[in-house]
Amino acid sequence: MAGVPTRVRAVIVANPRSGGGKTARYGLPQRAEDMGARVWTTSAELDAASLASNAVQEGAQVLGVAGGDGTVSAVAAVAADTGVPLVVVPAGTRNHFARDLGLDLRDPGLALDALVDGEPAQVDLGLLGPRVFINNVSFGMYADALLEPGYREDKPRAFAAVAPGYVKGEQGVEARVDTPWGTVEFPQVLLISNNPYHLATPRWLGRRFSLSTGELGAILLKRPAGAPPDLLRHLRGELRRHQQGAGPAGQGVVVWSAPGITLHGDVPHLDAGVDGEAVRLALPVLCGIRPGALRVLLPKDRPGIPQEPAAQTFTPLARRKATGSIAEP
Repeated sequence: MAGVPTRVRAVIVANPRSGGGKTARYGLPQRAEDMGARVWTTSAELDAASLASNAVQEGAQVLGVAGGDGTVSAVAAVAADTGVPLVVVPAGTRNHFARDLGLDLRDPGLALDALVDGEPAQVDLGLLGPRVFINNVSFGMYADALLEPGYREDKPRAFAAVAPGYVKGEQGVEARVDTPWGTVEFPQVLLISNNPYHLATPRWLGRRFSLSTGELGAILLKRPAGAPPDLLRHLRGELRRHQQGAGPAGQGVVVWSAPGITLHGDVPHLDAGVDGEAVRLALPVLCGIRPGALRVLLPKDRPGIPQEPAAQTFTPLARRKATGSIAEP
């Protein structure tokens, strides 16, 4: 394999803990160095954003990042602010951003080919105040689960610990959210994404077919008055109504897109999950988008982004088989 041309100085910021040690398991540091790139590893003293900033200051013309979405988000913010192109190496657990870029998740090292002959593309970045996010910001049940001790080691237990209050309607996001159909108070879940998630067909539920629409996506779940005890089943049914073209707002589910979304409230702060990392945010919370803010380099040989399917018409049999749910942020 040809090496990186000497005129291009590339630094890969690698998180050795991401994906249960994927960087080492796939030999990513050696593969990157064999292509002429330098690999800088995060540590307790130097986080991903600091390493990326130092690399640019030392003359890096290309930034790479090998890690999960939280690590990618930190380096992407530096790349966007400095105008340096970014190579994304999917070395995390889920790699939602890399997947929606059309990269091959089976072997993260294949993304390194972009260092040689990468194809440029401009994609959007979400904004949470001054902070960048590449996937989503979540409020409510998921955000609380992130704060549970041992969440990374046992996610089902963490969700089980926080779910009862939300399912019964006793707990919600202590905020008001303006939607195109009116203000919703104290929803159980609010997910704001960098570009809208696909919701029209069960197979592709939670996939983004574009990262360059210039709009945020929003999914709000609110326990309606008189909802049955099995709230989650009720909400899945309402989401299927939306898939069938029943309208943008089913009872208990509101889905929309906009260039900006604001949360207001009377409490001093809200807990949230930003690209899978727990944070605490002061109110009001302002979410926006930076259209085309990030230039990425993509390997020529990649799966690519499939064509977005049209909304599916459900038959009774199809309804019984459709068991997909909103992808975990």
